[in-house]
Amino acid sequence: MQSSSSSFSSLNKSGGIGVGRRSVYVGLLVILLPVFFPNLFSPLSHASPSIFSEWNAPKSRHLPLLEGALQRQTSYEEQSDLWTPLANQGWKPCDVSSHVAVLPKKRQGYVQVFLDGGLNQQRMGICDAVAVAKILNATLVIPYLEVNPVWQDSSSFTDIFDVDHFIDVLKDEISIVKQLPKAYSWSTREYYATAIRATRIKTAPVHASANWYLENVLPVMQSYGIAAIAPFSHRLAFDNMPMDIQRLRCKVNFQALAFVPHVKTLGDALVNRLRYPSRKSSVVSTEYLEETSDERHKQGSGKFVVLHLRFDKDMAAHSACDFGGGKAEKLALAKYRQVIWQGRVLNSQFTDEELRNQGRCPLTPEEIGLLLAALGFDNSTRLYLASHKVYGGEARISTLRNLFPLMEDKKSLASTEERAKIKGKASLLAAVDYYVGHRTYENLKTIRPNMALLGQLFLNKSMGWSEFQQAVRDGHRTRQGQIRIKKEKQSIYTYPAPDCMCRA
Repeated sequence: MQSSSSSFSSLNKSGGIGVGRRSVYVGLLVILLPVFFPNLFSPLSHASPSIFSEWNAPKSRHLPLLEGALQRQTSYEEQSDLWTPLANQGWKPCDVSSHVAVLPKKRQGYVQVFLDGGLNQQRMGICDAVAVAKILNATLVIPYLEVNPVWQDSSSFTDIFDVDHFIDVLKDEISIVKQLPKAYSWSTREYYATAIRATRIKTAPVHASANWYLENVLPVMQSYGIAAIAPFSHRLAFDNMPMDIQRLRCKVNFQALAFVPHVKTLGDALVNRLRYPSRKSSVVSTEYLEETSDERHKQGSGKFVVLHLRFDKDMAAHSACDFGGGKAEKLALAKYRQVIWQGRVLNSQFTDEELRNQGRCPLTPEEIGLLLAALGFDNSTRLYLASHKVYGGEARISTLRNLFPLMEDKKSLASTEERAKIKGKASLLAAVDYYVGHRTYENLKTIRPNMALLGQLFLNKSMGWSEFQQAVRDGHRTRQGQIRIKKEKQSIYTYPAPDCMCRA
């Protein structure tokens, strides 16, 4: 929900509508608590006491299924089918190399955007910012990334992405500058935080059309030479856009947004160690890794699963679901909702059963493990856990680890020295996970859990393992990476066909 306040700092707070004196005192108390009582806000990744989290390890919520999964056996034929790449589906990325864009000699002005959210949301915002700059014939200032309110990460664009590569790939599409010239150096986040400014656009509707920008932002640029758009996340429509704009958005997402070299180097090392675990402990240089990887690839790569487990405290609290932690956990998550969103969470009006039937509850590590086991992955499967912090830490992950004992993550695969440049930086940690996962997506399957089906299956406490396994497999036959044509209002980044893909 947008804030009605002119304060720029309020943009990151959902539900930040007018507040009274009581809310101010509550906010002050929340700010001071970490100073006087630091243990109340201890990290979520370790099982340490905290009134804002629940650390009594929850018991298995699906014990009969878990017992069946632990005794599972998968045939060679099932394993072979499970790892077989999908057949050619008749689509390929469009070849845009033959299209040479010509930049207009004169631009209308500068456009700034301020982006919040996590890495994925920031990526989409950057893609949309390039598209808006193209629509307006404006020079884009490298986007400003807000401090993440959950992880308190202050990483900038240049900390995460290769800015020179970004500018070079798009040089024929739009003009991009790393910073504003002196004449506009006053246009900063701090400047917009202190008062209402004529150059700030804060009324951009969600999924605005190209015409909206031409009618509302272009005049500001023409008058002042610059326009700053905030908030900007999800502020460009996915539908009714010119084809060249759609393909430009995909070009940014799939070509221009490359991570900084040390993220790619670490990501390559992790992939190498997942494929060849016997060499994991070897201390070798980056050059050696690169030199030997191609030769090993010829001999056949090892197999592993990348698991993007989205079960952090933010996700758990916002879902308003019950995760089996008892009253203490419910109270902790309710307090968290009040602090972060002032209690305004839509799901709160539904019961846990209703939410699960609708597929609106994130899967716990235990439930993800049961899903993978039902699909046929056995306990010899190498699993890479791509997740910054799991709500409940090892206490929550232990069941998943029992099902898949060969589970790895950044800490188990890389040394402290190798992780030094990304330590404590949520965006860079996410970037490494993104790189490892998306690097393996080519020609491999990507399983999209059927949340509504799984919610209903997990509610059925009388279901045995065999019945559960069959229901899971039947419900996921067409959810393993098959290309799906984008429907109205769906994200072009999630569903790039047909706008950004061509028939093979």
